[in-house]
Amino acid sequence: MRELYDIATSIVNLPLTILFGLLILYWILTTLTGLDLDFFDADIDIDTDIDTDIDVDTDFDARGNLDIQDISNTEVNKADVIRRRGKLNFFQIFLIYFNFVGLPFMFTFSFFVLFWWAITMAGTSITNSYTTDLGFIFFFGGIIPALLLTKICTTPFKKFFLNFNNKGESPLEFLGREGILKSPLSGEKITTLEIKIQSDPIKVMVTAKNGIEIPANTPVEIINQVKNKQLYIVQPLN
Repeated sequence: MRELYDIATSIVNLPLTILFGLLILYWILTTLTGLDLDFFDADIDIDTDIDTDIDVDTDFDARGNLDIQDISNTEVNKADVIRRRGKLNFFQIFLIYFNFVGLPFMFTFSFFVLFWWAITMAGTSITNSYTTDLGFIFFFGGIIPALLLTKICTTPFKKFFLNFNNKGESPLEFLGREGILKSPLSGEKITTLEIKIQSDPIKVMVTAKNGIEIPANTPVEIINQVKNKQLYIVQPLN
């Protein structure tokens, strides 16, 4: 046990040990308190034009401005992506391919850190390099196999999360909910809408009914859901 502690707190492994410990604390807090500690509410633009042969094995029409928090509950299907002005950049493809999109972000990230930490710990322990510069080869070299293991181990969970949002509510509970658009909608554009269920704020992906133009700051109502997708149709409130 003492040797394991020394390896985990060595100069090579300490950063990952701390990060892994923080993730354990995160899951304990969210499990015991029910708090939604989401640190990844940042906008990214994923207007798309996918001509690549990369196997984007997900189920969501990736267009518009989305939050990482929101696309953590979505899946993108290559066949559903319509030709637009730009292309997915490398970072966006990376997130999709390794299931950081398609599953709750912290869920996938926790798997990644666990595998990265385990690979680095094992490599530096076997070679007795956890206190030498050689150990950093395992530290950085463990990123790729950790990503591959993360994709393999998290993929089976995608069907489980498909019909639930990040707080576990059934999609049917969203129908009839009201909110105020923060971004304008028109055509096939997708944006996010914040609604409340039992005073709990939840963000969902929405598109305009029949592609009508809806200005920002307009009160809207969710009237339908796109079949087999975590995407909802809204119209202005009368």
